[in-house]
Amino acid sequence: MSGPSPLALAPATADALARWLEVEAATRDRSPHTITAYRADLLAFLSFLGGHHGEAATPKTLGDLRQADMRAFAAAERARGLGARSLARRQSAVRSFLRWLSDREGHDLSAALAARSPKYARSLPRPLTPDQARQALEMVSVGHDTPWVAARDVAVMTLLWGCGLRISEALSLNGADWPFRDSLTITGKGGKQRNVPMLPVARDAVAAYLAQCPWRQAPDQPLFRGMRGGRLGGDQIAAALRRARAALGLPPSATPHALRHSFATHLLAAGGDLRTIQELLGHSSLSTTQVYTGVDDVRLMAVYRAAHPRG
Repeated sequence: MSGPSPLALAPATADALARWLEVEAATRDRSPHTITAYRADLLAFLSFLGGHHGEAATPKTLGDLRQADMRAFAAAERARGLGARSLARRQSAVRSFLRWLSDREGHDLSAALAARSPKYARSLPRPLTPDQARQALEMVSVGHDTPWVAARDVAVMTLLWGCGLRISEALSLNGADWPFRDSLTITGKGGKQRNVPMLPVARDAVAAYLAQCPWRQAPDQPLFRGMRGGRLGGDQIAAALRRARAALGLPPSATPHALRHSFATHLLAAGGDLRTIQELLGHSSLSTTQVYTGVDDVRLMAVYRAAHPRG
């Protein structure tokens, strides 16, 4: 179902939605992709309410929402084929907006906010075996006609598998981050920072790429460049890995994110400490664990180097 046009929203509601999205972007460091998704979620919800009640929702009428309204919205979304995971995300965005609105307008929306989201099984990408990961990197190294591009793709993928970086984290690195030291400070989701130990193999892969890259490195310029010199996008890395897995007969689950998942799985299989690995991954829900377990940077690096198959 496509979202409603701006004319379908009451002006005051459109203003409230715009202000809430501004708050989310400014104070909670939401990415542009997340803000776009939130906007689509709320437009779907407000469009439903307009049809359900026969009039455009306003901040005042939103204050009268009941649990039955939320259940009706969930039923309508499921009826048009929205999966449990997507519905849970959509309902989460709606509840966040309604909480913000209730604080702003003085509404009591406790009844509406009590509606439960559907349960769903969280799926993780299947990890590659260490041999599969090595083979994929080797195939990528010869998978492009332009040598510096092949070296670039290998460098990025080595950071995903060798350091557990998210693809967005690797591609957001700038010239100021080079040369890498024993550890690299990464700014992850929500602006949270973590120190990631740097193996020589990852440092060497990036150095090999930079030695061939035709674009001059500068502190304020992207470390990883596209063909025209701009910041490299994740689609190019995904395409390189897609070609490699086709050549090697690897499953479709062999994606860039699967390399990051493989990083954690291989460390665990080699005896790495779970809490340490969770901290290396920068999972926000587990970052508080370090406070209670006393995991420090020395311990992080020792476990990492001892356990990772490329150490």
